[in-house]
Amino acid sequence: MTVLHTGVGLTGRTTYLPASLDHVLWGRLPCAADRPVLTVDPGDTVVFDTISHEGILEDQGRDPRAFFERHGVDVLDDAVALARADVPRTFGVDGPHVVTGPVAVRGARVGDLLAMTVVGAVPRVPYGVVSNRHGRGALPGEYPATGDVMSVFARAEDGYGHIAYGPDDARTVRFPLAPFLGIMGVAVAGDARPHSVPPGPHGGNIDINLLTAGSTLYLPVQVDGALAYVGDPHFAQGDGEVALTAMEASLRATIRFDVVAREDALREFGEVAGPLARTSEFLVPTGMDPDLDVAVQNCVRAAIGLLVARYGMDPAHAYAYLSAATDFNISQVVDLVKGVHARIRLEDFR
Repeated sequence: MTVLHTGVGLTGRTTYLPASLDHVLWGRLPCAADRPVLTVDPGDTVVFDTISHEGILEDQGRDPRAFFERHGVDVLDDAVALARADVPRTFGVDGPHVVTGPVAVRGARVGDLLAMTVVGAVPRVPYGVVSNRHGRGALPGEYPATGDVMSVFARAEDGYGHIAYGPDDARTVRFPLAPFLGIMGVAVAGDARPHSVPPGPHGGNIDINLLTAGSTLYLPVQVDGALAYVGDPHFAQGDGEVALTAMEASLRATIRFDVVAREDALREFGEVAGPLARTSEFLVPTGMDPDLDVAVQNCVRAAIGLLVARYGMDPAHAYAYLSAATDFNISQVVDLVKGVHARIRLEDFR
């Protein structure tokens, strides 16, 4: 495949936001004090380049060309530039993620919902990395078994990822790719940039693998203009993301921005306190909390509220329906704040 370095492969009249040093934040997410790098109208579409943090982090040498050299692959120019740059970031204090933005959307007001529709998500490179580090993940203290970080290289070919059975094993396990952005969000109020790891009402690092092309994420606008951003690109992720990362790899993502006025949002979804997604098959309310049990409870409450507002169901009957027919999936258990999302079938209400 053609490696999508900055500006490579663009066609037609495109609003394009490269992941250049003046368009990214590393380890922190935008707040109200940040100035937009781009301003668009509702209905506009933007093509974002995103950079994976894997291969550029300090515990991997902060030299992506050296890190990937043994695999014989082409390394993105913007990843190299970021790794070499003197950016305001403290390793071990700030998060690992790189986000592109923020983008202001004209007319977005506090109380509205910003709708971010994933028009497309295209791999920029034919490879990625899965890492477990610093006693994090679902089995802290057990993995990594040695050292502070284990990074496993994965190739992408013909729509599948390939990971070796072991360090010196030529056999590979094959799994389907489903590219999505682990981070989609809006700026928080105030002048303090939030850490990039824990998700929240602003979205951020929600790691919901249903957010592939064709899906829409709705986020409560917290500052006028919304100041949206994307990052943490994934080629594939299992629910839970148990080792700490997914198959992390840089994407070129096309996002359409729309604004749902508060009155319309209340009628369509009820009171939305956090991220809510819609795919061609599902409505996807979410719940988050450091305690997984509480995250599940929050997700169930959000799902009941959605069914009451959107379809006029009685709350107790909505609760019964969810128990009979709806899957509640663990989005991730590794981002300090754990995430749960429900998959409510749209077909059930047609």
